[in-house]
Amino acid sequence: MSRLHAELRLILRSRLGVVSLALLALLAALAVWSGIAQVARQEATIARVAAEQQRDFAAVAATHGKPDGDAGYAAYYSFLLTHDAPPPLAFAAIGQRDIQPFVLRVRALGLQQQLYDAEAVNAELALPGVFDWAFVLVYLAPLIVIALTHDLVTGEREGGRLRLLLSMPGRGLWRRRVGLRYALVLAAVALPFVVGAALTAAPVGPAAAMLLVAALYLAFWFGVALLVGSLVRASATAAASLIGCWILLTLVLPTLANAVIARAIPTAKGIDLTLAQREIVHHGWDVPKAETFERFFARHPEWRGREGFEGRFHWKWYFAMHQVGDEAVAGDVAAYRASLIARERWSARAGYLLPGVAAQGVLHRIADTDQFGQFAYQDSIAAFHRELRQFFYPYLFADRPFTRADFDWMPAYVPRAPSGSIPIAPLLALLAAAGLLLGIGGRRIAQISGASRA
Repeated sequence: MSRLHAELRLILRSRLGVVSLALLALLAALAVWSGIAQVARQEATIARVAAEQQRDFAAVAATHGKPDGDAGYAAYYSFLLTHDAPPPLAFAAIGQRDIQPFVLRVRALGLQQQLYDAEAVNAELALPGVFDWAFVLVYLAPLIVIALTHDLVTGEREGGRLRLLLSMPGRGLWRRRVGLRYALVLAAVALPFVVGAALTAAPVGPAAAMLLVAALYLAFWFGVALLVGSLVRASATAAASLIGCWILLTLVLPTLANAVIARAIPTAKGIDLTLAQREIVHHGWDVPKAETFERFFARHPEWRGREGFEGRFHWKWYFAMHQVGDEAVAGDVAAYRASLIARERWSARAGYLLPGVAAQGVLHRIADTDQFGQFAYQDSIAAFHRELRQFFYPYLFADRPFTRADFDWMPAYVPRAPSGSIPIAPLLALLAAAGLLLGIGGRRIAQISGASRA
């Protein structure tokens, strides 16, 4: 214990070491605070929209809730709220919640033009990303590791102490030096996260999994630093080499991998689906109504025989036309989602070679803020929209009046269940990478030690 205390004193005497650790802890704390603040803003937005939704719904019910009210007007003007509340660990890994909609009001008209009409994102605002705990861990923590370890071996060589240190029996000294620095860096990153998890009442299991990701990712970078430090002779060379590794592994290669995946798996835009659905709906005004009904009855045969009406317009034809538009682009919607899923899968495979990509992907999956979390929200909207249509169809096709009391029976949106999970394969890849580099670096030091004794 006295040796460990002595090593700690050496670290605390180093101005670079103290400043680096303090800076990392400060950045992690700021990231956690920023994440909690962003989650609070999203929750406030949901609450504000919910209050406005109640007032708007009450106004629609007062206007169209008459004894002989028309269900078509009620369905057309009734926008109902859906929302995706921030998961407990969203503060640590915001993921796509800063660019994807988490509040959407829908009505019984065509779903696709409502679902993807809210997808438009300002690319310039989305480009910088978000400053959260995951960002600090993946991009900034390795720089602190480099600052603390770049001269761990080379500094002793330049100071003329390496031969003396290597002459000591065993490798306990180097394990102690590396292990202490590793523990201090992990603590600087983990303590703010633990405080944030406690404040947000995050579940213990997923939070522990995030800490495991941090531990493995930092171990990987300590392995890189140990290996590079054992291969070069000058501290400046070690620092430059480690910075080069950081640039390559966290910036260059992930960007290239993303570009290759995007080029290999082209995907349309959600707004294209909206335009395609609208075009089909607009074309429906120019085709015989019997043709529209026939396409509608192909999937809704229970309403066959109730399509007749007098005049040129009826709400049941209008809503049937919108549903036909949705069903016409169903294949395009499936292809669009399949392409996004394929990109996510290949990004996860890239993480087997790029630990930064793996760590970030795992954190977002655990936090339920990745693309699959957004898919789960969209699926809950689709289920609610289907329930809403099925509620109105008996009124529309049976020409039943829609009274004020019927507004109270309209379905309410049920938020989606959490879909976060702990991916095992990327965690194993991080463990393998960290163990491999730490093992190679340790053997290199052992070889240097053996050469020194010889």
